[in-house]
Amino acid sequence: MDTKSLLIEKSTALFQAKGYKNVGLNEILKVCNVTKGALYHHFPNGKEELLITCLHDLNEAITTDIEAIFSRHPTTQEAILAMIDKLIGNFEKNGTIIGYTFSSIVSEMATMSEPVRIACSALYENIQELYYEKLITEGYSNESASAIAMLLTASIEGAIMLCLTQKSATPLKTIATLLPIILKVNK
Repeated sequence: MDTKSLLIEKSTALFQAKGYKNVGLNEILKVCNVTKGALYHHFPNGKEELLITCLHDLNEAITTDIEAIFSRHPTTQEAILAMIDKLIGNFEKNGTIIGYTFSSIVSEMATMSEPVRIACSALYENIQELYYEKLITEGYSNESASAIAMLLTASIEGAIMLCLTQKSATPLKTIATLLPIILKVNK
C-alpha cells in the first residue's frame, strides 16, 4: 500500500474511533509509521486536509457498499434490513461499527470548519440519495421518498451512535423492527 493510501486508511479508522480532536498528528504518524514530512508531502495543509480526504474516501466506500446491498434486494425494506443486519453483525462481532459512522466528526467539526462541514454534508446527501432512488423505483412519490430517505438516514445514523454509547445492538434492532411500519404508512 502506498503512503498516501496508508495515511487515509489508518487515519479514517482513528478519526471514526476517537473523533478528529482526540487524534493527534503524532498518533497518526506513529500508527502509519511515516514521517511528518511524508504526511505534509501528501497533505500540505495538514490534518484537516487529511480528514477531508478521509471523508471523501469514506463517502465512496459507504456509497459502494450501499449500492451493492441495494442491487441484491428488490425492495427498499429488504435492502435496508440487509444493511442493518450487516451493521448489527459488525457491532456484535467487533463491539463497534466501523465504516458507516462519522457523527463524532460532524458534531465536533461542522461548526469549526466549512470544508469539513461540506464533506460531511455530501456524505449524508449521498446516503439519502441512494435511499431516495430505491424508494422511487418502488413507486413512492418524490415527496414521500425524500422524507423517508431523510428519516432513514437520521434514524440509522442515530441508532449507530446509540449502539456505540449503549454498547448494545438494540437501537439498530429497533429500527429494523419499525422499518416495515414506516414504509407502509408513507407509500
